[in-house]
Amino acid sequence: MMRFHILTLFPEMFDSPLSVSIIARAQKQELVHIGLHNIRDHTHNRHNTVDDYPFGGGPGMVLKPDPLFESVEEIRESAALDETTPIVLMTPQGRRFNQRIAEEFSELSDIVLICGRYEGVDERVRQHLVTDEISIGDYVLGGGELAAMVLIDAVARLIPGVVGSAESPANDSHTTGLLQHPLYTRPAEFRGFGVPDVLISGHHANIAKWQRQEALRRTLERRPDMLESADLSAEDHKFIEQLKADESSDS
Repeated sequence: MMRFHILTLFPEMFDSPLSVSIIARAQKQELVHIGLHNIRDHTHNRHNTVDDYPFGGGPGMVLKPDPLFESVEEIRESAALDETTPIVLMTPQGRRFNQRIAEEFSELSDIVLICGRYEGVDERVRQHLVTDEISIGDYVLGGGELAAMVLIDAVARLIPGVVGSAESPANDSHTTGLLQHPLYTRPAEFRGFGVPDVLISGHHANIAKWQRQEALRRTLERRPDMLESADLSAEDHKFIEQLKADESSDS
C-alpha cells in the first residue's frame, strides 16, 4: 500500500475527487491510503491563525512555519515515517511535474504533500522541512490542493493493481516517451467515418507498426520537443525523416 499524507487548510476539497472512480476503488482495495490533515489543528490561538504579514512588507499573507512543522512532525510520529519519506511542497516555484516523476513517486510507500496557500510559505519551511517542491505547470492556482489531486491521480494509477489492465499505464502518453497513438472502438463505421483497415485486419504485427508510426506522427505534430529524449530506433528515425520530407514537399 502507498500512503499519501496531505497537509491542507481545506480537507473538504478532496472529498469528491477522491471518493469516485479509480482512486476510490484503490482505497477500497487497500492499494492506496489517503490521509487528510488540517493544518489548523496545529495552531495555538483561539483564531486558529495559520498566516501572517510578510516581514519587510509586500502584498498578501504568508503561511506560518510552526503549524506546518508541527503537522509534519505529528504525521511522522503517528504514521511511523522514516527520515527518507519525501516532504513535498506543492508550489509554482517547484520542479515541473511529469510522468517520470510520477513513476519515481509510485515506488514509494509514503509521501507527504503540503498544499501551499496565500502568497506563499515561510522560507524556513523550504529550507528546513520540505525535501522537494513540485509544480504542475507555469501558472498560479488558489492553493496547492488541486495540484496535489493531480499528483495523487497520476501516481496512484501507476501502482500495480490500481488500473484494471496492467498494460494500460504502460501505453499512456508520456509513459513511452511519445504521445499515444489514435484510439478507436465499436462501431467500425459511424456516420460514414470508418476505422483504419489495419486495426480490424487481425494482423498483430501490422497493427503494432501502425500504432508506433501514428504515435510518432502525433508526437511530431503536437509535441516535437518530446522526440529529443524519446527512445527511438533506427526505423523510427527513418519514419520521422520521411514525415518531415513529406511535410516540406507539401508546403
